[in-house]
Amino acid sequence: MSSDRYDYELPSGLIARRPASPRDAARLFVYDTATDAVSFDTFAHLGDHLPPKSLLVFNDTKVVPARAELRKETGGRVEVLFLVNEWDRRGPVPAIADRKIAIGAKLFWNTPGPGERASFTALGQDENIFHLRPEFPPSSLFGLLAKKGVTPIPKYIKGTPLGEAALRKHYQAVFGKKPASAAAPTASLHFTGRLLRTLAAEGFSRTFVTLHVGIGTFAPVSQKHLAQGKLHKESFVVPASARNAINAAKGEGHPVVAVGTTVMRTLESQAKAILAEGDGSMSGDTDIFIRPPYEFRIADAMITNFHLPGTSLMMLVQAFLEHKGASRGITDLYRIATKERFRFYSFGDGMLIK
Repeated sequence: MSSDRYDYELPSGLIARRPASPRDAARLFVYDTATDAVSFDTFAHLGDHLPPKSLLVFNDTKVVPARAELRKETGGRVEVLFLVNEWDRRGPVPAIADRKIAIGAKLFWNTPGPGERASFTALGQDENIFHLRPEFPPSSLFGLLAKKGVTPIPKYIKGTPLGEAALRKHYQAVFGKKPASAAAPTASLHFTGRLLRTLAAEGFSRTFVTLHVGIGTFAPVSQKHLAQGKLHKESFVVPASARNAINAAKGEGHPVVAVGTTVMRTLESQAKAILAEGDGSMSGDTDIFIRPPYEFRIADAMITNFHLPGTSLMMLVQAFLEHKGASRGITDLYRIATKERFRFYSFGDGMLIK
């Protein structure tokens, strides 16, 4: 399989630089795989398009302000993105830097001066990932990032008019509560408290899983990924409440809707265990790589944004389309979305595939 089939042309003006306001004013592209019908609406009217009595499964992870500017001993700047989703709290923090860091180098929060203690020491490098040992109690890292870090919106969002305070609010799901992600589960960004209440009143139920998102979610798929059939590793939790809700929905014949590719990865990585007898919670890491052909075992529909070319997210959506027997592929749908001037990527519009 080649990633070339997941390439497409996108005018730069369709890259969203700020979210819709309010969130549920974002446009909704609806594709019914059974009838091949395409229609357009807004997220505020999502309930009009969901299968009746659906169970929506959300990701309740929370984004950490994980990008920071550090200083080398020479005083030179280095921008670092801490991959907090991969950090096990007992060792060095994996990070991506915008320039080379020598092994053994000291890094500082502030401009180094006489008596200034180093904040990190570079212990090693694995391809483009540096391993930085905190020279302070590791439990303090998230608090320090809250003070000194910035929201890690993707670099392709250029010229956003939002300041840091607004980004911390808007690059975050309204129900995000478990901080450990270096990127947002963007399909969740369209939901407001009002929309959640409306959906509940309309007879739709919801539950939550957790998958802490890493920067690998935006990365093009490499030949190594294709050869190994594995992706970047991300940690997950499937609470007993989610497991029970999913099994109840399945037992009653109610559709399950995965809100986002991160939810889909979580559900599929644990599908056998989720559907087995038992009601305990599950947690661990997943490097699942969902690509065609793939037989999905839990979700009957999905909500997703419009993704970067050549990424594993596009491959996952294509696999779902093929699983549903769709007449159109993902690039066919993207061509329609482009023609209709939908907004793409993290702050962009979304799609319901049912």
